[in-house]
Amino acid sequence: MSPKAQKPAPAETEEAPPELEDLPGVGQATADKLRESGYADLMELAVASPDDVATAADIGEGAAQKIIQEARKRVQVGGFESGSAILERRRKLGRISTLSKALDELLGGGVETQAITEVYGQFGSGKTQLGLQLSASVQLPPDQGGLAGEAVWIDTENTFRAERLAEIAKALGLDPTQALERVHVARAFNSNHQELLVPKAFELARERPVRLLVVDSLTAHFRAEFLGRGALAERQQRLNRHMHELLRFGDVFNAAILCTNQVSARPDVLFGDPTGPIGGNIVGHTATYRIYLRKSKPPRRIARLVDSPNLPEGEAVFSVTGEGIRD
Repeated sequence: MSPKAQKPAPAETEEAPPELEDLPGVGQATADKLRESGYADLMELAVASPDDVATAADIGEGAAQKIIQEARKRVQVGGFESGSAILERRRKLGRISTLSKALDELLGGGVETQAITEVYGQFGSGKTQLGLQLSASVQLPPDQGGLAGEAVWIDTENTFRAERLAEIAKALGLDPTQALERVHVARAFNSNHQELLVPKAFELARERPVRLLVVDSLTAHFRAEFLGRGALAERQQRLNRHMHELLRFGDVFNAAILCTNQVSARPDVLFGDPTGPIGGNIVGHTATYRIYLRKSKPPRRIARLVDSPNLPEGEAVFSVTGEGIRD
C-alpha cells in the first residue's frame, strides 16, 4: 500500500499593503473622499498637512491630524531615526546623469531624487536644454546614468520642443518616438493652472514610472500676475505652497524635481553679476540645490553650485551641443 501523499505546504503570500480604510477613523466614505482628492495611499497621506486632509475629507483638523499621525506610524515616516539609518537610506537615492562628467561631479553624481534642483540664469544660459537632457537621460537604465523612468514637464513659457528632445534621445541610443511617449507635457496658462498640474502629475505617477518632474519655469506666471509690493505676500505664500507640493511629489515617488527660474536685474553680491533669481527667500530656502548658469564662449556654459546642504560650492564648464549636454 503506497504511503499517503502529503499535502503541499501552502505558499507564502506577501502581506498586502495597508489601505486607507485600515486607519482608525477612516470609513469608506472618508477614504473615497481622500482618494478623489489625490491621497491614494498611506505615504501620500503621511506627508500631507492636516489642513489639506481636513478639506479633502470634510472632517475636522483634529481628526485629520490623528489620521496623518497613524499613517506616519504605518509607513514609518516622521519619527526620530539615527544618522546611520539616514545615511543608509540616502545611499538608495537615485541620480540622473546630465551626460556632462564635470556637471555630474559638481552635483555629487547627478541630479538627485527627493530633492528640488533649481537652475537659474539669463536667457540662453542652458536651463531648458538641461531639462530636455534630463528628460531623455532619466529613461536610460541605472548603469548608464538613468532611472529607467519617465518624465513630467510643466511648461509655463512654451519652451518645450519635442524635436529637440528627439534629437537628444537619438544621440543616447533611444528610439526617438518611444522617448517622446515617455515624456508627459502640460502647458500651464497661469499660476493657478500651474499649481493644479501638480495633483495631475500625482495621478499620472500612480500609473506610470515617473522619476523626473520639470517645471520650466517656476516663477514666470507668479512674476507676471503678482505685481507690486501689495501682492508680494500672497505671491510668496502661493510659491511656498507650490514648491512644497513639488517636494512631496519627489518624496512619494522618489523622483527628481528640476525647476528653472528667471532672474531679475539687481546686484548680486555673491557673483558680482547684475542678475539674481526670482522668488526671494521662499525659493532659496525650499530648493535643495541652487545652480547659477551663465553663458561663456559658445557652445560652452558655466554652472556654479550656489547652495547645497552637503556639497561644496564650485563651478563646472559644460557644452550645449547638437547631441545635448556634454563636456
